[in-house]
Amino acid sequence: MSKVVASIMCADQLNLAKELRSLNEAGIDWLHCDVMDGQFVNNLAMGPYVLEPIIQTQQFTTDIHLACVTPEKYVSMFVQTKPDYITFHIETVKDPSKIIDQIHASNCGVGIAVSPETPIESIFPFLDDLELVLIMTVNPGFAGQPFQHHVLDKIARLNQELSSKTTRPLIEVDGNIYAETAKAISQFGVDLYVVGTSALFNKKTGSYRDKVQAMEQSIN
Repeated sequence: MSKVVASIMCADQLNLAKELRSLNEAGIDWLHCDVMDGQFVNNLAMGPYVLEPIIQTQQFTTDIHLACVTPEKYVSMFVQTKPDYITFHIETVKDPSKIIDQIHASNCGVGIAVSPETPIESIFPFLDDLELVLIMTVNPGFAGQPFQHHVLDKIARLNQELSSKTTRPLIEVDGNIYAETAKAISQFGVDLYVVGTSALFNKKTGSYRDKVQAMEQSIN
């Protein structure tokens, strides 16, 4: 069964404790935690001092998405927060296996993220060592960008590659995910749908539970 994942960067940062309670009551049990260094993307978010107390609530499965150059430095910083997964971008490293081993040594699941214009085949040599693949459906860095439909073909090619394997990583999508785009994605075998301002953290009519249920209807 596919799952809705909340992008905590998009929540009300002045009222995070309240937001976490509301998300929990809405049935959200996964959080996507963006970390941006101002270099790989032209934006900054979220430090270990912000994420650690969120993770320590133990109410959510947490995936830390490192949209950062030199991810090995950030892995060392964020493993101390004890997340469930740490995901790094294939575009930022020369030796992905080294980062994979570093994360696994810290007892975290490993994810690799792929930006929209990066060939999905670039991660195929590492699939056996991954717990998660994050496919970006917009360029990382900012919410509100248009969904890039050509990425659907990448998801299809990834699932074709995984079909011959006995174990498979979770497939996660992130970027302008809402009911319409999620419905288009759902036929391609995706496990985790990251939602932010388009589907959840907005002023549209309805509670968080209403919005989560609308998403669940689109993906299951």
